[in-house]
Amino acid sequence: MSDFNSFNPDVLNCIANLSNDEVFTPPTVANAMLDLLPDNIWMDRNAKFLDPFTKSGVFLREITKRLLNAQIPNYQEQLQFIDDKKREGITLDGNDELFLKILQETIDHILHNQVYGIGITELTSLLARRSLYCSKYPNCIYSISKFENADGNIRFKKVKHTWKDGKCSFCGASKAEYDRDFSLETHAYEFIHVNDPKEIFKDMKFDVIIGNPPYQLDDGGAGSSASPIYQLFIQKAKKLNPRYLSMIVPSRWFAGGKGLDDFRDEMIHDDRIRVLHDFLNAAECFPGVEIKGGVCYFLWERDNKGKCKVVTHKDSTIMSVAERPMCEKGSDVFIRFNESVDILHKVQKFNENTFDEYVSARQPFGITTTFKGKDSEFDNCVKVYQRGGICYTSKDKILRNNNWVDKYKVLISKAYNAGDGFPHQVINKPFIAEKNTCCTETYLVIGPFASEEECKNVISYIKTKFFRFLVLLKKSSQNAAKGVYSFVPVQDFSKSWTDEELYKKYNLSDDNISFINSMIRPMDDNVVALDGGDDDE
Repeated sequence: MSDFNSFNPDVLNCIANLSNDEVFTPPTVANAMLDLLPDNIWMDRNAKFLDPFTKSGVFLREITKRLLNAQIPNYQEQLQFIDDKKREGITLDGNDELFLKILQETIDHILHNQVYGIGITELTSLLARRSLYCSKYPNCIYSISKFENADGNIRFKKVKHTWKDGKCSFCGASKAEYDRDFSLETHAYEFIHVNDPKEIFKDMKFDVIIGNPPYQLDDGGAGSSASPIYQLFIQKAKKLNPRYLSMIVPSRWFAGGKGLDDFRDEMIHDDRIRVLHDFLNAAECFPGVEIKGGVCYFLWERDNKGKCKVVTHKDSTIMSVAERPMCEKGSDVFIRFNESVDILHKVQKFNENTFDEYVSARQPFGITTTFKGKDSEFDNCVKVYQRGGICYTSKDKILRNNNWVDKYKVLISKAYNAGDGFPHQVINKPFIAEKNTCCTETYLVIGPFASEEECKNVISYIKTKFFRFLVLLKKSSQNAAKGVYSFVPVQDFSKSWTDEELYKKYNLSDDNISFINSMIRPMDDNVVALDGGDDDE
């Protein structure tokens, strides 16, 4: 009993992460997520809680502490009083013995009937049991509550991927990468490798599902080239139909992409998401861990539909709070910044064509980033803009859009790592590609245009804070593909453009302008446009 009371909740802050997709949740973050739940749930002795991808066991431990505090108020003080008696050699009286009996019965009830977990690996299941039961094996003498089995209510079952056409039909893992000896870790997480998660707990009803799922597969890192899987855990959890669902995941789903488009559409049209906390810098939740685009946690309520309370965190402070729909009219993404909604609405009132119509798809000329051309010019050659410089090739190497070669066009990096700090530059510096030129897939083509002067006017528009702010609303990672330009309205490119002209045209208020200035920095003219940015593939 004393072990349970003196268990140090800060010890889980000291454990190194296993990898970038198996990040341990600090106790402060776990408790912030638990704070979203209604107070009365802690008094409910029938409420059941599940962390279906437990790592350190922090959620299960903090849930248990809250349940115990609610069911036996001020138990710590009484337990401390009894411990002091024991140290001083004072015999415990009947009330002390009764209290200890009730306390143990309550602990047993909570751990046997209310708190459940699934380890994502054998190692994390042992760690979680140690955090919750004070023993890796809850059927031994060191456990604060005795179970008949060595797992308690924290299970781990090693399962296999189900291969179809070289991919796992459940999680999309590559067979070439993960078809390993079964004694090795295959990252086939049980919760998402069943058709129906109800099979795992034999139709047990859970009131709360909460936790921090694995984020990705394939590259073992945090790059945008990794295949996300966190959305699969959210979708499986909804199939269990809990009263409340809360998870902390990368914020990249706001704009979709990389297998997240359908999930994004599902989320923004789900009016049961009632609270969303968005952290622009993931390090505020996970110190020392870089997750491009930040992270968020949310509360989904099965029986309570309505607008979502969106709380944006920046530089360890709350940047803004607003109640609004997850899906704004005319948008197919989640608008990340509360202050930007008014700006977007003012722009959309003009009902203009959008700039993505001018932007090419990837590999505009069918030339990959690994292309090796000639170092010097030769007869009838075409100049190729590639990352870090130029080379030359023959026209037969150009596989598509040959009609663009002899026209003026603007090139811009397909990827640009803006970092997590603000203000952003958002996209790389564009430049003019003259006639008889093409590029590798490092760049996208904007245009083509009839004259070099028109290209200059387009670049003046791209360099405005207004333009790049609207790109930011759709750009959730370093990738800056065609779709991120779909909020940007087309202008008259027979003239150049300034922010002042654009702010006046769209009737932006001083507050609107101030917010844009806080988010977007001037484009650095000292940046070498030919560096190509940071490729994400």
